[in-house]
Amino acid sequence: MTHPLSVPLQLSAETPIIQPDRVVAEYTGPIARYAAPVWPLDPLIANPSAPRRRIHWTSFPLVMRPELRFLTYQMINTELPERLLIGRHPAWRTRQSPGAIYMTCRIWAGFSRWLAARSVPTLAACTPELFREYSDELVREGGLTRNSVQYHLIALIRLWADACSPHPIGICEPPWSHEGIDDYLPPATSGGENVTEPITPDTMGPLLIWALRMVEDFAPDILAAWAENRRLHTQVQHTRASARSRSALDAYLNDLAARGAPLPTIRQPGRLVAAGTYIAGLTGATPAQVTRRIQEPKWARYRDGNPGPAPLSTPIWGRIDGRPWAETIDFTEAAGLMRHLGTACFIVLSYLTGQRPGETLSLRTGCCPDPGAGRPLIYGHVFKTARDEDGNHLSRGQMREVPWVAIPPAMRAVRVLERMVPADSLLFGATAHDFPHHRTYHAALNRPTMNRRIEDFISWASALALRLDRPHEVIPDDPHGAIGTERFRRTLAWHIARRPGGLVALAIQYGHMRTAVSAGYAARSRDGIHDLLDIETARATADTLATLHADLDAGVGVSGPAARRAIHAAAQAPSFAGSIRSTRQARAILHNPTLAVHDNPHTFLMCVYNRDKALCHRLGTSDTPTLDRCVSACANIARTDRHAAQLRAEAEHLEKQAASEMVPEPLADRLRQRADNLRDLADQHHHNRIANQEKTTT
Repeated sequence: MTHPLSVPLQLSAETPIIQPDRVVAEYTGPIARYAAPVWPLDPLIANPSAPRRRIHWTSFPLVMRPELRFLTYQMINTELPERLLIGRHPAWRTRQSPGAIYMTCRIWAGFSRWLAARSVPTLAACTPELFREYSDELVREGGLTRNSVQYHLIALIRLWADACSPHPIGICEPPWSHEGIDDYLPPATSGGENVTEPITPDTMGPLLIWALRMVEDFAPDILAAWAENRRLHTQVQHTRASARSRSALDAYLNDLAARGAPLPTIRQPGRLVAAGTYIAGLTGATPAQVTRRIQEPKWARYRDGNPGPAPLSTPIWGRIDGRPWAETIDFTEAAGLMRHLGTACFIVLSYLTGQRPGETLSLRTGCCPDPGAGRPLIYGHVFKTARDEDGNHLSRGQMREVPWVAIPPAMRAVRVLERMVPADSLLFGATAHDFPHHRTYHAALNRPTMNRRIEDFISWASALALRLDRPHEVIPDDPHGAIGTERFRRTLAWHIARRPGGLVALAIQYGHMRTAVSAGYAARSRDGIHDLLDIETARATADTLATLHADLDAGVGVSGPAARRAIHAAAQAPSFAGSIRSTRQARAILHNPTLAVHDNPHTFLMCVYNRDKALCHRLGTSDTPTLDRCVSACANIARTDRHAAQLRAEAEHLEKQAASEMVPEPLADRLRQRADNLRDLADQHHHNRIANQEKTTT
């Protein structure tokens, strides 16, 4: 049961904007006062990955600020009476989340400016006709989706809700509050994760390869280099200038000059300077002693004529095809490499678990215990659906009832992060990941920061690919724009459903990924990652059938025991042509057994799946095939002319391999036998194919 708080009749300029019972336990900072020009909502936010919101009163018309300050104070500190929720959408709550409060205030600011532009002096002077006019403009000129317009109109109902408080200020009820909101909304459009474009395989493949390399191969080198970097910094901070330290510095510089060795330098905008901290750490001198000595004409000339790197002494163990990924790590590179390492861990965790960005950024040390002989489990919080006993949003989130089931690379990413941050802290804590400064923050890295770091990581990895003469592993631009943090989850569903080849398939075995992701969500409702998997699987099926339908119309032939079932399924392709946006559309396809056609390019065939005939599930009852266990005698197989052409091309490739002098004769015989088998399959197809004019119903 909810209990509205009583709001004081008179709020003084010094009244805290957030009452003590609303301040989250994790917050220890100051609370703004009622008259402050900016109201930070930080005391309401316990989610470490949530944006820190501010209400800026300069964005509200001066004449209406007293009304709106009071209404905002009420929205923050009181609950709507439950009677006001009767008959409203189930998503209505007596109390809003900090993010919803912020967005509601932004909508109020826009509406109040709209009223002020029409010389309406107060909110109380707003009439139902003005409300209607404003809603018409939102639809006609705002360029907003149906969901956005609905959000705006609901926010304006909140303006009227103060009439239910002990101290109403006389705002009239918006007409859509009692007439129904549907008539005030534009036509429905798709939204949410289902319309987020997946990252293309050409981009995701090398991006995942480099992220995995960072986590699994480069991390020990980078962590050791960073430790050495910090050791040198710490040593310098505790060094005191002396005649002995000056002599050690002179001996170091004279040795460089005698050998003609380069002087460690740092290139700053418009000038070249000595790597003072690095040299001081090596010699035991102070940075000031280094600076003064290098400013002398002799050493300044040497610096300018012999600039060089500042290599750390830590070894390089990481290899790519047997070749070290770097000769050394420079003193000046260590902080940037630590940032890239943290970013790589985020990419691996986000992509290989299906977590939402906020869920990944909010993980803590110890979240992935040693699994022993079992699968790795990642324990964390869920924020999007977290509710208290009254159904109101819980900013601190709730521990997931079922942990994420991960694969080993995700567990290794957690282990790397645990070495990067203090014990009992956020894996992506903003302070720990602020390299090299470690400035004090009280939350996790936010999504805009991670978005920028992902783009920086892509640039760095692509440059490294070129330096190592691996142009095929340069990460190309994605045609749909920046990668961001939101697209990994959708991309995981896309790749699992379609099982693409190339670098992505080399990086992760997607059959294992589907098992892990499904297990991690098995005890949850069908909402979430399962919906994305269903939609992407349905889209893959629709694409396969559309391609087959077009091929049949062009005279392409089909063969195999399931040929006629494939033709029948392709005939239905026009009925669901276009985008599949909703889970309802997806499940209509997936639950229709006559449409279960799966292209399997790795085995040069299509699977027209029928569980009773499937040889990949002789003892099971799966509703989907296991495409990496295709059996050549299965009654679910069908082939097109395209598959036959691929069979012949593969046969030629095998014969060329067999003809090589480098191949032992026993292996060459097996290759030639495999080539003959593939040609036989292609010949059987052309002998038994059913062309367009031969299609009949069965």
